[in-house]
Amino acid sequence: MITGASSGIGASTARALGGAGFTTVLGARRVDLLKQVAEESGGVALQLDVTDTASVKAFAAEVDRRFGRVDVLVNNAGLALGLTPVESTPDKFWEGMWEANVHGLLRVTRECLPLLRKAPFGHIVNLGSIAGFEVYKGGAGYAATKWAVRAITRTLRLELNGEPIRVSEIAPGMTRTEFSLVRFEGDEKAATEPYKDVKPLDGDDIAACIKFVVTLPPHVNIDEMVIRPLQQAASFMVARDPELARKLGAEPAC
Repeated sequence: MITGASSGIGASTARALGGAGFTTVLGARRVDLLKQVAEESGGVALQLDVTDTASVKAFAAEVDRRFGRVDVLVNNAGLALGLTPVESTPDKFWEGMWEANVHGLLRVTRECLPLLRKAPFGHIVNLGSIAGFEVYKGGAGYAATKWAVRAITRTLRLELNGEPIRVSEIAPGMTRTEFSLVRFEGDEKAATEPYKDVKPLDGDDIAACIKFVVTLPPHVNIDEMVIRPLQQAASFMVARDPELARKLGAEPAC
């Protein structure tokens, strides 16, 4: 079960886990795109808005009706909005990120725990970020939500200790998906700037890590995995070197 599966890391994870033999149940708001991903991964597309409790409950109920259990839950849905200082960030940015990244993850997890307990072994994978333990200018709102994801993940690890349910956090660094385009409200020039002279990660890179984590023997729990592109040493420190980026396979800068 993968939230936010219509594009980016979610879509890549659907394809990776579908290829590994999982039956994927995919949730997102953009159903047309979601159906395409479901066809590619051999899965099922169901509309889901993680910011709406009724939508989450209906989604979980439909999964229960069709399958009776969840073996792996990938809480991927989330977003960043803006890159502005605290003093000039509108409420709607903070509220939007908090609803999707934190409340949404909590809602989905709460409704799916009964289904995870019906599986022989369950696994919750939460998508965090390097912003969950590093901060950067303009990232207060987004970083706060990802610090919250870390806290939720660690709390679940304590609360579920003794049950056959693993809990993992995947924390990507710079990853080129729709993430940046959403953050800059469709401004393509601003969205491409962070990737200038860098070979970033992509959705398939992160999906490969998720596949590794969830296919380990059930007694092995990866608490957290941090993945960065080679040229990124920290959220705020990137070696912008066009020659190195070219050697690593980056697309030529426009």
